[in-house]
Amino acid sequence: MNDKKDAFAEKEIGKPADYSLIRKLAPFASPYKGMMLLSLLLILATTVLELAAPYITKEAIDRYIVPVATGRSGEEGGRHLSFSMEEDHVNEIVAKHPQVFAIDFPEATISYEDMQRLPSGDIHQLRQNDIRGVGRAAVLLLIIVFLNFISTFVQVRLMELTAQKIMHDIRLKLFSHMQGLSLHFYNKNPVGRLVTRVTNDIGNMHEMLTSVVIFVVKDMFIILGITVALFVIDWKLAIGVYAVFPAVFYAAWRFAGTAREAYRTLRVKIAEINSRFSETIGGIHILQLFRQVNNNYQAFKKINHEHYRAGMRQVTVFALFMPVIELMSSVALAVVIFYGGSRIIGGRLSLGELVIFISYVRMFFRPIRDIAEKYNITQNALSSAERILLVLEEKDRLPEPDAGSSLPVPGRIETLSAENIWFSYSPDEPVLKGVSFDIRAGSTLAVVGPTGAGKTSLINLLMRFYDPDSGTIRINQADIRLFNSSDLRARMAIVAQDPFLFSGSIKSNIFPPGEGTSTPDEAQIDRILTQSQCKKIINRLPDGINTDLNERGGMLSSGQRQLISIARALAVNPEIIIFDEATSYVDSETEASIQTALLHLMAERTAIIIAHRLSTAKIADCILVMHNGKIIESGTHDELIRAGGFYYRLVEAQA
Repeated sequence: MNDKKDAFAEKEIGKPADYSLIRKLAPFASPYKGMMLLSLLLILATTVLELAAPYITKEAIDRYIVPVATGRSGEEGGRHLSFSMEEDHVNEIVAKHPQVFAIDFPEATISYEDMQRLPSGDIHQLRQNDIRGVGRAAVLLLIIVFLNFISTFVQVRLMELTAQKIMHDIRLKLFSHMQGLSLHFYNKNPVGRLVTRVTNDIGNMHEMLTSVVIFVVKDMFIILGITVALFVIDWKLAIGVYAVFPAVFYAAWRFAGTAREAYRTLRVKIAEINSRFSETIGGIHILQLFRQVNNNYQAFKKINHEHYRAGMRQVTVFALFMPVIELMSSVALAVVIFYGGSRIIGGRLSLGELVIFISYVRMFFRPIRDIAEKYNITQNALSSAERILLVLEEKDRLPEPDAGSSLPVPGRIETLSAENIWFSYSPDEPVLKGVSFDIRAGSTLAVVGPTGAGKTSLINLLMRFYDPDSGTIRINQADIRLFNSSDLRARMAIVAQDPFLFSGSIKSNIFPPGEGTSTPDEAQIDRILTQSQCKKIINRLPDGINTDLNERGGMLSSGQRQLISIARALAVNPEIIIFDEATSYVDSETEASIQTALLHLMAERTAIIIAHRLSTAKIADCILVMHNGKIIESGTHDELIRAGGFYYRLVEAQA
């Protein structure tokens, strides 16, 4: 309800978004390298096709539309056209206008100025070959455009498929990795932050794969191809064009640094927004009850404004960078027109070469603009990749024994013991201090004590959600760290004080499908529902056991959720049952149903009960009394009452 900055603040990376992150993510792309190579080849083909289009235009101009200037024999300068007199229609036109043609058999030459004086029909006749050449160039251009369309379509489709597969694998890897992390990790990471990793951050990486990786390669191919073409056509004009590039590269460098920081801040703030929003929804009733809605709004407003400022900083940088690139493009075109035009007038450059220069210069700045935009996406994605890798590289998990050294869980758990257990969640703040006890199969152990005594922490250690800082928990005299934790937990079940029910049907909550589990038959289902006192509840629901529950089973009362959690524990048939008593939350009738269900659950099983109501502790074979992380008394109910110690005072106080 107050501003929990430490809970929501994202971990600072402290270094620029590093492209080595892509190398770390490369193993996810390795299975699809064949598809990526094919996509790369298609991009290379697309690049060649795009570069060929301006060259065909240049050839059409210089060969057919405005052929390169030639001089008459014995004359200097001037632009003339030559025609073969071996063609009948040429002879006819030359005979009609002998005064404008210079004949040097087998060719007849005419200047551009004199050509304009001829009738349009004669001009059309003389330039039939040129018209056909222009037609062939146009058809070739259409073919190139069509091939480019096909190549681009296949490439985009292929790359999108590859990206979807890679993101599918990363999301599964991240989800699987997170499920294996210890509770320590979840205690220090808000839900909203982790949801952001699996959704927004992976979505950003998908955009990078589809919009950046391959298309940047294409843009680099285009830049390289244009550079080679420009220097081959006219290296002096190419040098004039490239003189403006230092300013372009400087602008790009400045843009890169600023955009990187803005995008990192955006990723941090969106995760903090998700975390705040998630907690608000989960605790909305508390916020409203204690009139903290406005305070929570102000805290959210602050985070949202920081996100807004980071977004505006990124937009401002981008809005400044793009006009700079456009300005540099215009300067480069001005250089081409001025210097190239003067070279045409001097006869050192053809019109087609000037046109191809202009086309290539325009094409050159397009990939630069694209790379700038893709850099935006890349920085966004790399900021997300940093956060994803932080989770994937997280080592906060309980150590499991190697496959060769792990012990099989014994066929029957005869004893469960703790030897001098010390445990703390934070350094130098122990919550358990030298706890020791023994419990034999089939007996019931009750753990009592005031809030904060360490009862729940002890249960967490028995379930091996945490490992003790020192001391040992043993099953049949073997350290539980020598067993695989999943095998160990398969022999246990817990009925928590606030049972967690998943979205889905009641049946899937009681009989969750899984590896090594069999589908229960109707007789088993009926027996478990009867023993857990769930049958009356389920019969009143519209779809019975197939009724769908909402999140956390909110449509059910606390007692009903408790009974369903008892049914879930019965369904796995555990050897050890742990019950965090919550009957204080329910009415007398429901409490009676829970007590009956508990008797069925505890029958012939080893039971450990955290007893909030001390009347429950009376049924235990042994009671541990905890205070300030220590066991200060132990014994049966009658023994502890006769001793007149701390337990006796608890009973008196509760009475």
